[in-house]
Amino acid sequence: MDASDDIRLRDGELAWHGDAFTPAESSALFAELRETLPWHQEQLLIFGRERPVPRLVSWHGDPGARYAYSGVLHEPVPWTPALTQVRERVQQLAGGRFNSVLANLYRDGRDGMGWHSDDEPELGREPLIASVSFGATRRFRLRHRRAKSLTHALDLTDGSVLVMAGPTQHHWQHSITKTARPVGPRINLTYRLIKRATP
Repeated sequence: MDASDDIRLRDGELAWHGDAFTPAESSALFAELRETLPWHQEQLLIFGRERPVPRLVSWHGDPGARYAYSGVLHEPVPWTPALTQVRERVQQLAGGRFNSVLANLYRDGRDGMGWHSDDEPELGREPLIASVSFGATRRFRLRHRRAKSLTHALDLTDGSVLVMAGPTQHHWQHSITKTARPVGPRINLTYRLIKRATP
């Protein structure tokens, strides 16, 4: 793919910006985010047992931008200078406004994200999601919810932004699969617009 490319996807809208941030910007932002965000590891209740989420997370946003996923309610931590700087860039690329961001720190290949869609009620019917990557490249996979043979994969590289829009979350699931190969840490920022805060 080119540095910026609209990806053809049935029942979905994807746009990939491979050089949204320069290598120098990406390196500086990765270091600042890793050092300054209040990272923590969540516990999820699965079949009656608590299990650690295989990554570290941090939820930030405007006051009142509460968000619930996987049965966990998240109260927003205030914006940091780095998160605000990145938000300004991705709002220009995505052509929309964001009032919150979920930060994920994948420490190595043993950290990942299972199959899911960002389709919580707080985000509305056709949410605009901007996914920013800093650090190691990881494989991003998509699969259609009903047409099982429809799949897509792309490598999310350092300094890239993937914008998901339209009906994508309604029709597709995505994941970051774990890998046994040596891979360095990666920070992912998924910017969102909370339209209706969780009570």
